[in-house]
Amino acid sequence: MLSRLNGLALLAGMTALSAICSTSAYAAGDPSTGDPVMGQKKFYTCVGCHGIENYKNAYPDYDVPRLRHQHSAYIISALREYKSGERPHATMHAQASSLSDQDMADIAAYLQGGDPIKPSTKVVGKVPAQAAACGACHGENGLGVDAPMNPKPPVLAGQHVDYLKQALTTYHNGRRKNVVMDGMAQLLKTDEDIKIVAEYFASQPSALVTAKTTSK
Repeated sequence: MLSRLNGLALLAGMTALSAICSTSAYAAGDPSTGDPVMGQKKFYTCVGCHGIENYKNAYPDYDVPRLRHQHSAYIISALREYKSGERPHATMHAQASSLSDQDMADIAAYLQGGDPIKPSTKVVGKVPAQAAACGACHGENGLGVDAPMNPKPPVLAGQHVDYLKQALTTYHNGRRKNVVMDGMAQLLKTDEDIKIVAEYFASQPSALVTAKTTSK
């Protein structure tokens, strides 16, 4: 059974990688060049949630994601999905709807904070079978892969475990839409599968931190 699961995971991962490289539905276009100095100023409306360590989303209850050092292209893609409603979140929809493309690029450049996190092959512990397919895009340890993807999928390593569980659950039940993740999430058949994947990636070391005004 395990070998069959790994085989399905590998096939799904290769399919996902191909989909990301070949479709604009995931990429949503090339972002314009962002100005991190302007982005820091524009981020002030986000600090009330994303700038506070362990700040919780009200309902359902989970930690808002760590954004400092996340890939800028992913931040832009996520904001566009909130703006379009592909990601259902009333507060984020309202916030993203007020942003222009340049605003998004500036904020994303500020959050990335220089060169993006580099992929690494170092893994802490053993990759669970449930997470095997994720490695094709996110890397075995959640730090990404060297393949040219636009935008790069998010860094998962070091992200809040309850946020990862929430994101995977909403992809699984179809509330959050993404041409790649809609299918990938269906490989996780149970809540326990989702929990295992979330806990694994959350446990991996990374540079992701809460985007406080003092963050470096």
